[in-house]
Amino acid sequence: MAKKIENVKLFDRWDLDGVEVKDPGLKRYIRVGGGMLPHSGGRHEHHRFGKAGVPVTERLVNNMMRHGRCGGKKARAVNIVRSTFEIVYLRTGMNPVEVLVRAVENAAPCEDTTRVGYGGIVYRMAVDLAPQRRVDLALRFITEGARKVSFGNLKSIEECLADELILASGGDGRSHAVRRRNEMERVALASR
Repeated sequence: MAKKIENVKLFDRWDLDGVEVKDPGLKRYIRVGGGMLPHSGGRHEHHRFGKAGVPVTERLVNNMMRHGRCGGKKARAVNIVRSTFEIVYLRTGMNPVEVLVRAVENAAPCEDTTRVGYGGIVYRMAVDLAPQRRVDLALRFITEGARKVSFGNLKSIEECLADELILASGGDGRSHAVRRRNEMERVALASR
């Protein structure tokens, strides 16, 4: 019988046991567990809602692999996230995985708008977002904000991502992700 490995830490440093998701709507869609490295090899790909089982750190790494600096280079994206977590720990003294979970919770928009056509007239209508889409948008906004700030700047992408995570985890309005969330919800409120 195989032994169960206990107390596996992310990057052999960050303990994942004490991290909890406080938002009840996102609890099923933010997975904190995982292994030492945020790499599952795409085992979730062919299953419906399979990405809900992917750890949130791996989803952050995958979002860092968009066009530009890390396009398709997962090893480079993993190193960026590892360095970012070190910076977050040095600045806050908190577990960086917990900071990431709080940032996703604070940056996840609840409402959006959709286009509705009626008799040749197109107008916007407010709709509630599914929890999985809320997590997807939050991670996209966080990585997009870090990429925008680091472009043409002396600060590295690691420092910019750490700043974005820290600001978003506190719900600060200076965070790109929180600003985008507030803007989406303001537009949805106006189109009710």
